[in-house]
Amino acid sequence: MEDKGINRERLVEVNNISKKFCKDLKTSLYYGLLDTMKSIVPFSKSENNTLRAKEFWAVRDISFTLRRGECIGLIGHNGAGKSTLLKIINGLINPDEGRVVLKGKVGALIELGAGFNPILTGRENIYNNAAVLGFSRNEVDEKIDSIIAFSEIENFIDSPVQNYSSGMKVRLGFAVAAHMEPDVLIVDEVLAVGDLGFVLKCFQQIDEILPNTAMIFVSHNMPMVSRICNQIILMDHGVVQYQGNDVSKGIDMYYTTFNTGDKSVVFTDHSTEVGHVHINGLDTDQSDIVSLNWLDDLHVSVDLNFKTKRDNLPIVNLSIFDKEYRGVAVLQTDERAVSKTTGKKTRFTFTHRELQLSKGMYSINLSITEKKNASPILRVNDIAKFQVSYKEEVWPPFMLKTNLKVENV
Repeated sequence: MEDKGINRERLVEVNNISKKFCKDLKTSLYYGLLDTMKSIVPFSKSENNTLRAKEFWAVRDISFTLRRGECIGLIGHNGAGKSTLLKIINGLINPDEGRVVLKGKVGALIELGAGFNPILTGRENIYNNAAVLGFSRNEVDEKIDSIIAFSEIENFIDSPVQNYSSGMKVRLGFAVAAHMEPDVLIVDEVLAVGDLGFVLKCFQQIDEILPNTAMIFVSHNMPMVSRICNQIILMDHGVVQYQGNDVSKGIDMYYTTFNTGDKSVVFTDHSTEVGHVHINGLDTDQSDIVSLNWLDDLHVSVDLNFKTKRDNLPIVNLSIFDKEYRGVAVLQTDERAVSKTTGKKTRFTFTHRELQLSKGMYSINLSITEKKNASPILRVNDIAKFQVSYKEEVWPPFMLKTNLKVENV
């Protein structure tokens, strides 16, 4: 691949883009007819910057620029306006305000199967998509073998695309877009459909082409966003909530927009109930989220009420989950340490010294069994939540305490 890395010209300029839609179909058709009539009448007043009845802003006043070698992540909940913005950037719909300037060839994966003719074969669609990008048939001939090999659908490349699974469409679409070496690459969530092996291969390919490409990446998978993006925009109902180069800060703000849920009993045999839960002495019933600092000691106390007096206590496990609801740690009782304790009401206190979880929100799930590796007698999700604070935004789940030694060798 020719190295264009030293050429840092602006490839994407998005200036004050706004787009509104109407919630009602009949009203939308009426407004469309009205706007068309006004567009052909001289000196008619435009109403693009105001909302009429039943209209809403899908995208409002979005601006950013991208140079070669830069990748911006667009994040936000479903309906935040990300896909609408991408369609405007790719020229599929027109904005009501603002303008978009793209330089060079554009490769886009905006919707599953978009750009494919379903009645044509995969091979024929490769040539069609490449032609849209401005490549000649001879140029495609030089790359088609690598495109087909990358997509891993060699046995079906001459079958109609309408018979492809969603994963096969993603494979072929990404293979075409990446191997045509676009100046601008737009990817909207489609990689979520692929299996893990193919996704990893896609990111290896992105690593190779990114130095020579400006990329716009939309995903709900924050590890993916943090891996490749050096800019980020957090959107909510079409409006920018955060924009900047601090990708970890944008991701952290994204997670704060979601409620992880209240305490919920997943399974119980009705022999045990959960009482109060304390984190570092604070009753979680009185404080929704307990704040801790990095390297603070973590003390979690769980009060259990047993319906009958027990001769031996069960095994209690606390699982800690991060922002993506991935399990990151387990606190577990020692079977020998609790076997001699009896009573209907018992407090279990877990202590972990120098907590090294990175900044962010965490939740705790409870599981109780009669003995290790046995079926649970009680499972409760989200019995408590806590937040770890630190002066810097760090995305990985752990920030390890480290001693550094530097010496000449």
